[in-house]
Amino acid sequence: MCKGLAALPHSCLERAKEIKIKLGTLLQKPDSAVDLVVPYNEKPEKPAKPAKAQKPSSGEALQWRDSLDKLLQNNYGLASFQSFLKSEFSEENLEFWMACEDFKKTRSPDQIAEKAKKIYEEFIRTEAPKEVNIDHLTKDITQRNLAEPSLSSFDEAQRRVRALMEKDSLPRFLRSELYLELVK
Repeated sequence: MCKGLAALPHSCLERAKEIKIKLGTLLQKPDSAVDLVVPYNEKPEKPAKPAKAQKPSSGEALQWRDSLDKLLQNNYGLASFQSFLKSEFSEENLEFWMACEDFKKTRSPDQIAEKAKKIYEEFIRTEAPKEVNIDHLTKDITQRNLAEPSLSSFDEAQRRVRALMEKDSLPRFLRSELYLELVK
């Protein structure tokens, strides 16, 4: 398969990316068989605990089960979620969501165009370094929106990525040791 990475690094990386895209597409379908996926049960290293935010009470942390928005609006929750996703090598969706939130605060037209290009290059374009898994229609809509960048250029892509995080990443986080420690 991918033995001898020095000899075949490009094909192994391509295969890994292809698998990631196929899995992500499956997870985006509303009636997918996500519940049939058996999680890998070996305990990974504990991710570093987030800093710079006040630790929430267990009651506050329990509210994160109710909605992704409650988690993302809490600084400690956001940092914990980000730490968890990094430990799983799947932080690109959250990073894209955060980049879009920052982008919406931009006021200068020149900065809007500059930031839009940067977000597109980092997260949307095919083979982007942190390519998020969105369907072709959403990618096409986003590309058309960038012909004349505005603060809503990434809205559809952000909505899709948020839905994927809510459906896939959040449930995994809520089962993680990091979260379970918070709600003790």
